[in-house]
Amino acid sequence: MLTLKKNYRVKKTISMKQFISEFGENFSPHVKKRLLELEIRCVLTRKEELFKFDLKHVEHTKYHCISKDGSATLEKEYVYGQLVVLEGILYFSEKCIESADVTHSPIVSSIYNSLSSDHMVVNENMELKKVDDSNIDFVIDTILTVCPEVSQGYLDIVKQMTSLSNK
Repeated sequence: MLTLKKNYRVKKTISMKQFISEFGENFSPHVKKRLLELEIRCVLTRKEELFKFDLKHVEHTKYHCISKDGSATLEKEYVYGQLVVLEGILYFSEKCIESADVTHSPIVSSIYNSLSSDHMVVNENMELKKVDDSNIDFVIDTILTVCPEVSQGYLDIVKQMTSLSNK
């Protein structure tokens, strides 16, 4: 029986810059530029799969959501999309992480359904559509319409951190 070891050294949360540095070698300059527009608002999180990332707001804002059976109102963090990189190609997933604390933003389905299905991949129960120069503007612009701006408090913290690193 084959036993797989967990890699505990893998960062579970990374910035968009780290994502591009680690996985973006084959991304076009335009795709990289547009992805970087999410840098201040979003972080990427991953579980066991090293190539599958959920896009979350940096401040992990919680929203009121109705439970699946409709019996309760819950507080959950939104995921604004799941990015998957297979063989150097960027994809947008039909599904995102779902848990007691996290759910996908309604915009995920809109983005996925609007992407062309010409470059669709089905891999390990995932339906993926290719993201490239032809559709990256739509993907990023749509995410930016629903992903909230960061608070002034967050901007102040980042400014302080970057000013300290420049000394």
